[in-house]
Order: sequence, then structure tokens, then C-alpha cells
Amino acid sequence: MWDFSTETDFQAKLDWMERFVREECEPLDLLFPHGGDPYDVNNKASRAILAPLQEQVKAQGLWACHLGPELGGPGYGQLALGLMNEIIGRSYWAPTVFGTAAPDTGNAEILAMYGTDEQKQRYLQPLLDGTIVSCFSMTEPQAGSDPKEFICSARRDGDSWVIDGEKWFSSNARYASFFIVMAVTDPNAAPYERMSMIVVPAETPGIEIIRNVSVLGERDDLDEGIHGYVRYHQVRVPFDAMLGGPGEGFKVAQSRLGGGRVHHAMRTVGVCRRAFDMMNERALSRTTQGETLAKKQSVQQVIADSWIQLEQFRLLVLQTAWKIDHLPHGAARTDIAMCKVQMSRVMHDIIQRTLHMHGSLGTTLETPLAHWWASVPQLALADGPTEVHQMTVAKQVLRGYKPAEGLFPSEHVPTRLSAAREKHSAALQEFGL
Repeated sequence: MWDFSTETDFQAKLDWMERFVREECEPLDLLFPHGGDPYDVNNKASRAILAPLQEQVKAQGLWACHLGPELGGPGYGQLALGLMNEIIGRSYWAPTVFGTAAPDTGNAEILAMYGTDEQKQRYLQPLLDGTIVSCFSMTEPQAGSDPKEFICSARRDGDSWVIDGEKWFSSNARYASFFIVMAVTDPNAAPYERMSMIVVPAETPGIEIIRNVSVLGERDDLDEGIHGYVRYHQVRVPFDAMLGGPGEGFKVAQSRLGGGRVHHAMRTVGVCRRAFDMMNERALSRTTQGETLAKKQSVQQVIADSWIQLEQFRLLVLQTAWKIDHLPHGAARTDIAMCKVQMSRVMHDIIQRTLHMHGSLGTTLETPLAHWWASVPQLALADGPTEVHQMTVAKQVLRGYKPAEGLFPSEHVPTRLSAAREKHSAALQEFGL
């Protein structure tokens, strides 16, 4: 049966999270506002505040809830994780406080599925404990996220792999204890069988961070960038550093994306809900031309459109999470792509409307709106550009259809009317029709 209710015990956990994120995590966003702050394990001040908060989360049984029981997690399904991430999305620091920060979550899953015992001991457990951070080094400057265009390579040399090439937008590279690098190991293989995943310790000779790239809202002169432009020059690692088999890099990469995209979408719902709250507060607080904004018809339309849009997106994401939980693996592929397409659109519309309603104040750094607005273009590109996911949706939808059998479309009225008359000819003749 369809059921949109939440179990009482789990709702109590969500209520605790709601209060905790507002009262404890959101203040961290103000105290340590730079993009790299949650990942800088050497910042003693932030870590002194962070550690007790993480202990509170663990005491509630809410630490790293994306993990299955075999890794010490509660084994929540994607629907429950979606509801949790809706709350976590309100704060930039909250994923770190709850042990769900990307790319560490996906990297932990890869290590859990494909890592050796030594790799799990050296990297996975500290990652799960939140004492280190990691980097997923996949995209390249000439290729973006298209693996068919990758040229960074790893060649076999005795009992080692030797990596050469450049990677672009390797998030948290400057803070990472290790990198998971996607490299071409067989350039002559089929496009999606050319690459392999390799674990590379950050201290390995030959790794050069050319620069830490700043994005919208960050400043180069203050060295605030956290997305590394990385060069690998004769970087040598042991043969068993590979995750999965040779040529399985694309397969390994895909294993970390599905649930992560749903979580990202629900965190976007959380940000949009926070902006929507600001929109309504502003409408009731600001007076112009002798009345509050809330009494103006155009503002009411903006509020209604925003709420409808947000609720539609939220239900799409939760339905996708439900499908991942209950249907065979891969059944939710189209739905995941739909979530990815809508994610940046919904955030664009709601943040823009809220910013506009705040007037000049909305364009300043005295509210979170400017920072959220700057993140919208990145949201449309993360985990593959919107257009790629639109193609996925269209191809999957088209598989459910077939061409019209005749000269005219299947909904051609004269053709259907003729068929209907033939089907009911006896009755029509009896009554002279």
C-alpha cells in the first residue's frame, strides 16, 4: 500500500536532528565559513568544537548512517537516509558532524567493497571514525567527467602501477590522506573498460597540486580553493593498490553514485526549505507602500509557486529512494537522473526568488543567500552535467514506446473513429447511426 507516514521512533530521531542541526551545526557555518574548514583536520579550534558534537551524534545512533551493519552503521534504507539528509542539508558543516561528508562517504563504500584488509585498516577505519579525509580524483581538465576522454594513465611496471597525467577538480586534495585515482590502464579496450581505480597515499612522491582552484564565493588571494588541479608524475604504488580488477574503474565509480545522488538531492531540499523559510519571514516582516509584502498578489504567487515546486521535487526524491529500497538494482536509474536534472533547477528558482525578495540585502554576505546562489551553477555540473542526465531520462522513457503503425499517429481521430464505428457497427445500425 502507499504510505506517506513516518514511524514514531524514527520521527523522534528526525526531530532531534532538526533541533541539533539548527542549534549546533548552523553556528559552525558562521564560525568557520570557508569551504575547506570542515575538511581541515589540523584546525585545532574547529576540531575542539566538532569532536563533542560528533560524540552526541554517535550517542544518538546517528553517526555515518549511510553505512550497513557490517561497517558499524544502522543499515538504514535510502528513504530513511533521504529524510535525514533533508535536515543535514540545512548546514554546510552538518555532513561532517554526522559522518556523511562527500567524497568520504563514497570512498568509504568503495574501500568497503573492493579494498584489501590492509587498505581497510589504514584508510577505511580512520575515514569512518572521521579522523582523516579523502579525495576522489577522477575528472580531467580536457575531459571533465567524460571517462571516454580520460588520458591520465597507469601502467604496470613489475609489482607496481605507475601513474602519469593530470586531474582536475579533485575536491579536498589539499587535506586528503589518500586519493582514489581513476586512470586508464588499457587504452585499447572498450570505452568503459579502459579505466581502473587505484588508491594512492597522499605522501607518495610525484603528486603535485598545481593549484587549489577557487570557485564562486571563494578568493584566490586568500588561497581558499579546495578543488585541486593535480599532476601525477611517475607516481608509483604497489600492484595491490587497485580497487577492483583492471578495467573495472567505471563499474567501481558507478557503485558509489546512486544513493549519493539521492542524498545530495535531499540535502538540496533542506537548503531550499531554509531559503523558503527566509522568504516567508521576509514577506511578513517587510513593509512597502503601506502594507507587508505578504499582502501583495505577486509575492503570494511567488510563495505558492515555490512551495509547490519544492514539494513536487521532494516527493520525486523520496519516491526514488523508495524504489532503490524496494525494487531490483538499477530499477531507479531513470528516477535518479530525474532528481539530478531537477535539483539545480529547483534550487535556482527558490534561491533567486528569496534573494530578490530580500532586495539589496539578499545580494550581500549578511545572509546565506549569496553563498547559496553561487553554488547553483556547481549543482548543475556535479556528478555529470544536467544534459547528460536528461539524455538518460529520455532514452529510458523512449524504450517504453514504439513508432505509430500506420501513416498517421495512433491518436489520429478519423482513424480511431473509423475503428470505433466498425467495433460497434451492429448497435449503430440498429439505432440508425
